[in-house]
Amino acid sequence: MLQLTVTIGFAGSDESGASEAALIEHAELALARAQDLHAKLTLFSMQDHADLSDRLALMRDLRGALAQDQMFLCYQPKLRARTNHVDGVEALLRWRHSERGVIPPDQFIPLAEETGQIRALTEWVLEQALRDQAHLRDAGHEISFSINISGRLLAEQSFADWALATVRKAHGRIAFEVTETAVIDDPDGALRNLRAFADAGIWIAIDDYGSGLSSLAYLKALPANELKIDKMFISGLTSSHRDPLLVRSTIELAHALEMEVTAEGVETPAALALLRVMGCDIVQGFLIARALPINELETFLTRQHHRSDPHSLPTFKRPGSFWK
Repeated sequence: MLQLTVTIGFAGSDESGASEAALIEHAELALARAQDLHAKLTLFSMQDHADLSDRLALMRDLRGALAQDQMFLCYQPKLRARTNHVDGVEALLRWRHSERGVIPPDQFIPLAEETGQIRALTEWVLEQALRDQAHLRDAGHEISFSINISGRLLAEQSFADWALATVRKAHGRIAFEVTETAVIDDPDGALRNLRAFADAGIWIAIDDYGSGLSSLAYLKALPANELKIDKMFISGLTSSHRDPLLVRSTIELAHALEMEVTAEGVETPAALALLRVMGCDIVQGFLIARALPINELETFLTRQHHRSDPHSLPTFKRPGSFWK
């Protein structure tokens, strides 16, 4: 038996001066609004017209972004807190729009998930990251590459099979980062694929821990190797009484579950010093480096390799406004 869910965007025929083409466009905008609100039926209104028109235009442009070579990767270094050595990076997708310039990921990734384009983007990211990892290895830098996997893909068997076959070509360790809520839609399928990834040697990291509905049940069930504490807790380490307690207890819990801990959004030496005292394993954030294109990452890693004081932090210029 098939179960269908219907979502309707409605535009009234009594709109003054509206042509048939305009009514169809207005209905499309209402449908996009209904999908965004998870509503069954939404009526078009002029108040939402500007925002929805812009969103619909982005959706259309996103379809051709890969073919037009507008997507590119940047990599944010991950620093070992005890050794001051960068041995991993997180791959971050960027979109350089031909007219709008660089569009933040939080604007286009949800659109890609909603329209089903997230798989094509993720496949491109993984394949490009493997090429960049091989390039760095040839240059003498063997580091781990972390790739974000959308919860929309995690339970999809065909994607999991493709990812497993693709990662076999890697020239170093590959990590998949998933959010703690990624298994909610299809827990059985998501956990099955996560276990297959782990059995194949793929490092599993729980991303943005603490930003959603954190659950000990998920921590127990997920075959994770790494837990990433969300930057909202790290930013308050030196100004809040509660955040240090939450961060310390999270580090201790993760270590008890035999997971490494990464702190995201580390921006000050004071925060880094506290995290070291707490036993945090890995840090990433603007204090270490912004997200770097592959050529700048290679320069950064070479500079780290040749710095005279192994206990000093590797350095890079402060980030621009659109870097993570």
